[in-house]
Amino acid sequence: MKRPDPTLGMRHVALHCRDLAASEYFYVDLMGMAVEWRPDPDNVYLTSGNDNLALHRAAPGFDPGTDQQLDHIGFFIATPEAVDEWYAFLDANGVEFKSAPRTHRDGARSFYCKDPEGVSVQVIYHPPIASS
Repeated sequence: MKRPDPTLGMRHVALHCRDLAASEYFYVDLMGMAVEWRPDPDNVYLTSGNDNLALHRAAPGFDPGTDQQLDHIGFFIATPEAVDEWYAFLDANGVEFKSAPRTHRDGARSFYCKDPEGVSVQVIYHPPIASS
């Protein structure tokens, strides 16, 4: 099976945060990112214009010394249809999946798989950034 068109790059990272407010302050007030979307009190999505950083409130008892702070990395895709093409391509090449493609409440479309080391990788069409 032929590989689909190239991704738009690894432009998404998601982190578990013990102190969501402090993390938001660091990335927004100090680093200059802007809030793109706040779907609920436990999640905030930030951007510098052509990227996306997701901050997720860590579960009670989260220990950065033993728990993974990186939730996942994401590769942006130009169209929702290309997400499905990438899913079929990776599936044909024996990649392990965490989820099938689905459309999210904000209009994004994505799936999750694992790299050979077990890192969660999201392939995502994200409308606000797909054209940039």
